[in-house]
Amino acid sequence: MSTLMKRSILLSIWLVSIFLASLPVCGHAAENSFAKKTDFKDNRTIVIEFAGAVDEEWATSPANFKVNEKQNPDVLLPVEKVELSPDKKTVLIRFGEDIDLRAAHVVSMTPVSSEGKNMGPAILDVKKSYFGYLFSILIGAMLINNYVFTKYLGLCVFIGTSRKKDTAVGMGITFTIVMVVSAMISWFLYQYVLKPYRLDYLQVVVFIGLVSLTVQAVDTVLRKVNPALFKAFGVYLVLVIANCVIIAVPLTLASNEYNAFESFMLALGAGGGFLLALFLMSASRERLELANVPPTFRGLPIAFVATGLFALAFMGFSGMAIF
Repeated sequence: MSTLMKRSILLSIWLVSIFLASLPVCGHAAENSFAKKTDFKDNRTIVIEFAGAVDEEWATSPANFKVNEKQNPDVLLPVEKVELSPDKKTVLIRFGEDIDLRAAHVVSMTPVSSEGKNMGPAILDVKKSYFGYLFSILIGAMLINNYVFTKYLGLCVFIGTSRKKDTAVGMGITFTIVMVVSAMISWFLYQYVLKPYRLDYLQVVVFIGLVSLTVQAVDTVLRKVNPALFKAFGVYLVLVIANCVIIAVPLTLASNEYNAFESFMLALGAGGGFLLALFLMSASRERLELANVPPTFRGLPIAFVATGLFALAFMGFSGMAIF
């Protein structure tokens, strides 16, 4: 691995650290200090912890709780029932339908009653930690929704460059750099050019053009800095231009309306997932070269069998929820 590539990796890690350090710490805001903590238990339940025991008659009445999304204060969510824990310090608000855990919610409560005393009304903000949400995007793109093993994208480059670990790691790093740079430029153009001027229908053409420019830049740099790695990539570096993984990331961040931080984490996770897939596949193919494989399965057939087994293994991450 060249010195320039190592420096690029260190610079990327440093930039990620700065981004995460600059993020605000999101929690809950309570106008009543008697309410200690709020959180989502699942997609139909909000949990509220109090500093002391609350009266059961007050706590179990749904009429005492009004919940709405912060962006839609006029639309109240249907509270199905309210449960009180045995120690009477935790209230579980259950809803009749799924709620959007990505959105901030507001819980308005009538004056809290504790041991017959009026503790005053409370308005609580309930939202996921933004750092946790960013981390879930990163891990989701890398493992849970790996673009190779769960979405079956980019198989051409994946199969072609996974014969040797050195080539696979080099392609994975190059692929990640191209993906992050092109995704951030695509996000900027989408948010500030395509959307304001209603040119959304041109997003595929624009994204492919941006990826082409990025790949051409990487092609020129590798040709000068590391000719051996450039020669090992061969035609596959050119194929990155129209690779479906590279195009899928800008389309995903555009459809989900991700901001800059979220788009960066998605691109980094997708690139890291592709690097992980290449490394695992190259390690197994090097071992398969020494294995006693039947003649009819040697080469690509056994490679596809191994890919299918990896895909089955990654399906075990399906449905996982981070934060």
